[in-house]
Amino acid sequence: MSKLRVVFLGSPEFAVPTLAAVAARHEVILAVAQPDKPAGRGMKVHAPAIKLAAEKLGIPVAQPKSARTEELAAQLRALAPDVAVVVAYGKILPQAVLDIPRHGCLNVHGSLLPRYRGAAPIQWAVIRGERETGITIMQLDAGMDTGPMLLGRALPIGDDDTSGTLAPRLATMGAELMIDALERLQAHTLQATPQDSAAATMAPMLEKTTGHVDWTRPAREVSCLIRGVDPWPGAFTELAGEAGSDVLKLWTPRVVEGRGVPGTVLGAEKAGLVVACGEGAVTIGELQLPGKKRLPAAALLAGRAIPTGSKLGA
Repeated sequence: MSKLRVVFLGSPEFAVPTLAAVAARHEVILAVAQPDKPAGRGMKVHAPAIKLAAEKLGIPVAQPKSARTEELAAQLRALAPDVAVVVAYGKILPQAVLDIPRHGCLNVHGSLLPRYRGAAPIQWAVIRGERETGITIMQLDAGMDTGPMLLGRALPIGDDDTSGTLAPRLATMGAELMIDALERLQAHTLQATPQDSAAATMAPMLEKTTGHVDWTRPAREVSCLIRGVDPWPGAFTELAGEAGSDVLKLWTPRVVEGRGVPGTVLGAEKAGLVVACGEGAVTIGELQLPGKKRLPAAALLAGRAIPTGSKLGA
């Protein structure tokens, strides 16, 4: 088969495997990424992962402030791409851009659509306690992940999985499925299936407050929240001390037997800090105090006691 002329739109690390796979088989004539942004404590300006990956591959990069600018549309029209491949670009593309590629815009989405449409599908699948997630290749339209589905594949969510452990596996799966979709596109065997919008659920962008733990919830829900917001924004609770309250970050939970007033520390064991929930309890394997490193619970507790009977939460 001849190579397709592809415009690639994406930004984070999640999109890099697909860019590499497509570039190895087709002609990527332009990579479009979000502008460089300040991040971290020092607010140092960082380039998006797709920009860095594209530059290594010798692919030209565009970073428009908005996907709705005529400048971007004019640039794409001049290139006359066969197809656009979109992975976590972060902006809804207007119809004027969607109409430019001869075969439209194919998107890698990190859920089994129509469930978890939106910006954070991997995280919300974990937070909501789903037993599986997956990848959907879809044809983009002007809506929020509402276009017809082209291919899909499921991936189990393990009891220890976090959004951070799932993302690389889904990224690899997305790259494989996109290559399959492009091959089927060229062979004229790619078939579209409309989404059932009545079955749709949403996955809105996470905020820092999303990670606040409500200890009155059942232990499995607490565990799913902690795992779903790992690595960002991270789960947290309040820890009272002599100098006032600290924010205590929580990582690597495990559901265990236990009973007590929600938020009460039931004890500490080798595996971590045991905390009562609305139903059952969780063992928190790693803890983090403000300005400190994430540590195994036993290591943190050696320097900062959290006695049995302590109350976590506001």
